[in-house]
Amino acid sequence: MTRMAGIEPTHFQWRCADGVATIRLNRPDRKNPLTFDSYAELRDTFRALAYAEDVDVVIFASNAGNFSSGGDVHDIIGPLTEMDMKDLLAFTRMTGDLVKAMIHCGKPVIAAVDGVCAGAGAIVAMASDLRLGTPEAKTAFLFTRVGLAGCDMGACAMLPRIIGQGRAAELLYTGRSMSAEEGLNWGFFNALHPADKLEEEALALAAKIAAGPNFAHMMTKTQLNQEWSMGLDQAIEAEAQAQAICMQTEDFRRAYRAFAAKEKPVFQGD
Repeated sequence: MTRMAGIEPTHFQWRCADGVATIRLNRPDRKNPLTFDSYAELRDTFRALAYAEDVDVVIFASNAGNFSSGGDVHDIIGPLTEMDMKDLLAFTRMTGDLVKAMIHCGKPVIAAVDGVCAGAGAIVAMASDLRLGTPEAKTAFLFTRVGLAGCDMGACAMLPRIIGQGRAAELLYTGRSMSAEEGLNWGFFNALHPADKLEEEALALAAKIAAGPNFAHMMTKTQLNQEWSMGLDQAIEAEAQAQAICMQTEDFRRAYRAFAAKEKPVFQGD
């Protein structure tokens, strides 16, 4: 296990307190686009989070009124038009590796989405476990707008599971923006909050989750993702094994002792 609270990333902001890490892209003048370097550093950070003992929940936050405008037009899209197939595949695999790292980091991830949330930015929000938005949030999987397929970074697998096949197909074919109200009604957003309250609400939700049994939360996240490809019998057996493992934890015993004493359990993640 490692400690990550004090890391100093180069290509995004990082803050960590009380087991909650907050990430935000740091190019607000351009609505926080992603670059080759920020993709790679985010991927590596989420991979490392799987072994972090001092981070329990991650918030991927907005910055200066916007979440992310996606891949930078000049720093990414322009150079991609000059690459050969080998380099293009290396790039698309790297972007997909960011999503896989988020899925496998073992920590619940909360996206706090304000303003523009487009392209790869929309994918980051989609790959998060929970999503909070503002009424001004505009989410667009706009890959078709630049002549690409909607099947980017797992969108065709994940988005239909969140909002439904037909709705996902419309967004991925047209590239249009999904309004905040649509996102809430369709289940993309768990809740909407005023922009000046968004981060406060995200931190409150993160703190509530971080106060829980964090080893068990890791198991929940694992099962939520692994059971996509399981039949019902397999899923029930996998959950039986996962729950039996959790029953060996000290947090399970703490909860029992607190219940017997008519007290609120204080979980410690072991």
